[in-house]
Parts: sequence; C-alpha cells; structure tokens
Amino acid sequence: MAQQWIASRPGDLDVLSFTEVDTPPPGPGEVTIAVRAAGMNPADYKHVAGGEVADFPKPVGYEVAGTITAVGPDTEIVTGAVAEGDEVLAFRITGGWATEVTVPAKDVLHRPAEIGVEQAANLLLAGSTAAEMLHVTGARSGETVLVHGASGAVGVSVLQQARVAGVHAIGTASEANHDVVRRYGGVPVTYGEGLEQRVRDAAAERGWAGVDAALDCVGTDEAIDVSLALVAKERLVTIAAFARAEAEGIRAIAGRMPASQAYRDRIRPELVRLAREGHLEVPLARTYPLADALEAAAFLRGQHPGGKIALLP
Repeated sequence: MAQQWIASRPGDLDVLSFTEVDTPPPGPGEVTIAVRAAGMNPADYKHVAGGEVADFPKPVGYEVAGTITAVGPDTEIVTGAVAEGDEVLAFRITGGWATEVTVPAKDVLHRPAEIGVEQAANLLLAGSTAAEMLHVTGARSGETVLVHGASGAVGVSVLQQARVAGVHAIGTASEANHDVVRRYGGVPVTYGEGLEQRVRDAAAERGWAGVDAALDCVGTDEAIDVSLALVAKERLVTIAAFARAEAEGIRAIAGRMPASQAYRDRIRPELVRLAREGHLEVPLARTYPLADALEAAAFLRGQHPGGKIALLP
C-alpha cells in the first residue's frame, strides 16, 4: 500500500488526511514512480480551498522526483525511452504528496544526476511559470525587466532565466532579501513608497534606457501601479493580481489556462537542460518528512520561507 495526502472536501489544511491507497498499475501511456521527494507550492493548498465539491476527494501535489517502478505498455516519457529504475521528475501531475504515484508519461522527464532530487521536485512549477512570464512579455537580450517579488520562488527563477537570455533585471524585495536578488543576477530595490523613482534611478545608474517590461509575482496594487507608470500595458504580466488584470485589460497567466499549460509543457525539457548545465538553481529552504506535510504547508504559508520546501517519504 502507498500513502498519499488527500483533500476530502474544499477547505483549509484541516481537510487533508494522510491515507493508505492502492497504487494502480500503469496502463498504456503511464508510469509508476516511487516518490523520493515531493515539491511543495502554494498552489497545492490554494487549489484545495476552492473548486467544486464534485471534484473531491482530491489528491494533493503537482510535482515530484523519484524512481520508475513500473512502465505501461508501449510507453515513453517526454525525454524518450524509459525503464524501471530510471530517475525522473514529473510535472504537472495529480497526487504528488505520496510515497508512490501512477501518472501520465507525458508529464515525466529523466532527471539528470547533476540535479539533486529535492531541487528536481521543485524545479518545474516555478520554473515554467517564470519562463512564461518572460515569454509573454517578449523580453529580449539587452532589455530590462522589472520583477516584483524577485526573492520568491518564481522571481528567483525569472532572474536566472533572464540572465541566461541576456536580459537585465531589477527586482523588488525587502532589504533583508537584497542579497538573494543580487545572487541570482538582479539589481535589488526596496518596495514601498517611492518605488517608481527607485526603479528609474537603478536603471539610470547602470546606463539602461528605462524598463521595457514588468513581471508581477506578488499581486499588490503598488506592483501594478508602478508597472503601469513604467511600461506599456502590453508588456506587463501578472500571476497574482487577477482582479486588477480583468478590470484594466492587463495580461494575467495561470497554469489552469490552456495557453499557459501548453507553453509550460513545451518548456519543461529546456528548464531541465538549464538546471543540468548549472544555469538554473532551485534554492532549498527546508525538507520535511512526508507525514509532516501539514506542518510544512503552514510554514510555507505563514512566512517568507527563503527557498523551496521538499517533502521526503
């Protein structure tokens, strides 16, 4: 028997239970993974809070890293032929907070040895979100982007991917997290009153001709207002300010949107390549035993974790 975290109904963390389940054998186009690390993202528990009652019970967790234990007939994964014993990572799956899970092979890729298992389990949700933000704003080499929330998981991935692409980045963060922004290639500025001028000054000091695009990872009115003052509306994207986006015609993206899903699926092999070559790091804050997932989720939700969290079966 496997163990898996399952939400019985829409609600808070108290609707989750750690349950024994039978892992179904893989059919055509499926593989079974013994989970070595499960990634943790705010989306995991946010998606439990909403949704239709008919969608429940709902297994929790969108990304994992682990070892193939079974392969369905005539099945390959994204990166090619696969066999029992292969090390893999998977995203976007359902039910990753588990000891074992059977998933569609189209969401599974080989894990290069250069990527640690805890990092691999947290690479693709944040990484593909960051990649899409740069993609939809059309950020090009030599341009400058403003990243709101640059020290968070998506922001850190944006900074690294921008650096690879030759894109300059100015990132908002608290003063305590300025070193994080610098470490990953960005120029830090403190959010709060006067932010617009601080961004303008940061660009001017480096000889950059202003800001070309803005990427909002936090969803505050300040982030949207400052962005609109600095860049054309069509070069602004948010992953958090959905009400403002709808009201003002700003582009918002999310994994539930078909166009976002399609792009994020396509970019997964490229993100694995960047991580394998050392260009894309996944900062890790803590690991927790899988059985302590509720404690881990409370930590992630309650403060700035300073990196990703992995659940270890």
